[in-house]
Amino acid sequence: MREHELDQFTLSTLSRALAAKQVSPVEVTEACLARVERYDRALNAFVTVTADRALEDARRAEKEINGGRRKGPLHGIPIALKDIFATRGIKTTCSSPILRDWIPDADATAARRLAEAGTVLLGKLNMSEFAYASV
Repeated sequence: MREHELDQFTLSTLSRALAAKQVSPVEVTEACLARVERYDRALNAFVTVTADRALEDARRAEKEINGGRRKGPLHGIPIALKDIFATRGIKTTCSSPILRDWIPDADATAARRLAEAGTVLLGKLNMSEFAYASV
């Protein structure tokens, strides 16, 4: 799958395509990572990109789906989490210099549940410090 082909999918259609094995989690993840690499310097959307983990998650999801062990509609779907969600083993800064080196030893409930659903973690997204922004 090429990076530009991602545009043809909504979350629902991608989920169905993954379930039907019309596309693979690895192909989709590689296309997403290519898009991140192409645009993130200008966008500064990601604090941390977890490319190696994403590809590992995608390979696992592909093996499970191909083996008839699909976990549900999010299985194999690439996602990114705001940097306020603790992710075990991955730097979580909450976009604050105070936490610039914090690596949690446990996942936030939302991160854990998304991982259990079989999502593919592309990385952590930038945000206002501690999600505190006045409008």
